[in-house]
Amino acid sequence: MSTSPVKTVLFACIHNAGRSQIAAALFSALADPAKARAISAGTEPAEHVHPQVVAALIERGLEVGEVRPRKLTPEVAAGVAWLVTMGCGESCPVVPGARVEDWPVEDPGGQPLPRVRSIRDEIEARVRALLEREGWGRPEPAARR
Repeated sequence: MSTSPVKTVLFACIHNAGRSQIAAALFSALADPAKARAISAGTEPAEHVHPQVVAALIERGLEVGEVRPRKLTPEVAAGVAWLVTMGCGESCPVVPGARVEDWPVEDPGGQPLPRVRSIRDEIEARVRALLEREGWGRPEPAARR
């Protein structure tokens, strides 16, 4: 049985303060780390992750308060197997060799927490679908008898 290298998925949006942070946090929580990992970056990174995004992720047990948005550079994108763009329009990056998927998801910046929860849930459904499609999900724990 051969083992394949861990795939890296890059979630990219403009400010790396909302959608891409949500996607990377959920992906990291739900993916089998032996198969895939997530990173995120933005074409024009903000100073910090949106507070409502931090709150919506804490509700899921995911702490991103110390995470800082980062600029999408060729070094960050090096070796990425997948690029998932999220609403960056014309400024979406090109990552040579990466499989590209675009998720048209509303920007949570400046939105009230109930709306951010809805955006988080939409992103979670997309992350789960990607993990299922590619076989990257965490193994289910065996049922106790």
